[in-house]
Amino acid sequence: MSQPDKKEKKELTVEQKINRRNFISFSTFIVLGATAFEGWRWLYKSPDEVPGITGSAHQPLRKALNKTELFFRRVFSDNHLVKTYPKSMAAPHVRVNSNIGGGKKFDPETWRLQVNKPGAEALQISLDELKTLPKTEIVYDFKCVEGWDQISHWGGVSFRDFIKHFKLDEFTKMEFVGMETEDKKYYVGLDMPSAMHPQTLLAYEMNDKPLPIRNGAPLRLIIPVKYGIKNLKQISAISFSNTRPKDYWAEQGYDYYSGL
Repeated sequence: MSQPDKKEKKELTVEQKINRRNFISFSTFIVLGATAFEGWRWLYKSPDEVPGITGSAHQPLRKALNKTELFFRRVFSDNHLVKTYPKSMAAPHVRVNSNIGGGKKFDPETWRLQVNKPGAEALQISLDELKTLPKTEIVYDFKCVEGWDQISHWGGVSFRDFIKHFKLDEFTKMEFVGMETEDKKYYVGLDMPSAMHPQTLLAYEMNDKPLPIRNGAPLRLIIPVKYGIKNLKQISAISFSNTRPKDYWAEQGYDYYSGL
């Protein structure tokens, strides 16, 4: 019987190695897939959190979100600025995703922004008063938790300038800022460092024109370090606290921090 030459033996060895690698890869894929499925099933069957400031999320997921928030709050810095763009790149028609608590007409002569000061009388600020402050503009990539984004151009009052002008500095020592619409159907809670970020605006203009109702007139929040769900339209009231203010989307199961 003839013996296979060395070349045939070598080719057979290479083929065996390929088969072995394929087997290992396929087995690893099966194990990882099964592990992922079991993990998903465990999370799906885990109990829901007790409704409160946050709600509608499974307990393990909420714990993970809270730990992630603590991490990002520790590394947050005013030196981290969101990338900006020239006005020419701004979308001429800004997308509207939702009008919960908004979309309502207002009288610019009687409209007032209420600022609730703990232990003191609330401020009532007109739109004209806000417009006397230096105008700040930003063109940046607005991002939605649904996955879409859009470069947009906004103008208004820097939240920092707003705080300084109305002598609210002492309240920035508190941990949170709360904002809500007039009908109280939409509300957000913000950590103070994010609210005081140099790019955060109380915006009354879009594309160099007064805000349209559908985009949040007369005043809306633009906070580039957060996802769109935190950018409240038609702000009616602002408050300060050391406990988390209520937050509409956090009550629906979303991340309270919602940072980028």
